[in-house]
Amino acid sequence: MLAEAAGGVLAGSLALLADAGHMLTDAASLALAWLAFKVAARPSDWQRTYGFHRFQVLAAYTNGLTLAFIAVAILYEALQRLREPVTVLAGPMLAIAVLGLAVNVAAFLALHGAERDNLNVRGALLHVVGDLLGSLAAVLASLVILWTGWTPIDPLLSVLVAGVILRSAWYLVRASGRILLEAAPEGFDVREIARELAAIPGVEDVHHVHAWSLTQDKPLVTLHARIAEAAGADDAARIAATIKAHLLRRHGIDHATVEIERGVCADEAHRH
Repeated sequence: MLAEAAGGVLAGSLALLADAGHMLTDAASLALAWLAFKVAARPSDWQRTYGFHRFQVLAAYTNGLTLAFIAVAILYEALQRLREPVTVLAGPMLAIAVLGLAVNVAAFLALHGAERDNLNVRGALLHVVGDLLGSLAAVLASLVILWTGWTPIDPLLSVLVAGVILRSAWYLVRASGRILLEAAPEGFDVREIARELAAIPGVEDVHHVHAWSLTQDKPLVTLHARIAEAAGADDAARIAATIKAHLLRRHGIDHATVEIERGVCADEAHRH
């Protein structure tokens, strides 16, 4: 990062400066991602009964916003450079860009084998991919300037990298924001779930179905299931177990809270 920042100033390269700025925020973002894993491993307590798992999602959301800010800053500076071109020293730019590319490839390989379905890991990996693309853009820009002397390639490639970063930021913010807003997990339709469970023998109706995620891989469900008023305690226990087994087998949900009711829903009766 320091080498690219110094090289960007020396060579007058926006691609190098943009990549250096990206690396600066990435250092903080990767530290946040690491901290999120450490915090998430802490046990639950009486105030945080679900533990600290959601901190990983919060870290991913923060990283997504940071990526978006970086992309907008690069786009703004690129437009300024296109309006007022500056002299770019392609030789020093190429040497430093190759060094940055090697470092980013090493970082990418280190994260590549991690659990990429985890939003926190995905956020860290997207930052590194953004750095890698920035270094690659700087290498290409320096080669074009060396061969042709056409300096606008420097801000133009920076715009391309900013576009890729912005797309990644949108995915990360959308996915983590969905969890933070406690929306139903992707592909989980509570209306369809209610119809499936209502078809279980002994179940008369399923309502008040609420689904959300603690993290991307930890979906949770609560629901009310009405059974016949004459059904016994053994029937209620069997039906509750059948509902939980169905949710686990069909939808991969291993934490469901099932309230068995007879007659009028207690929540509805309370409102009246």
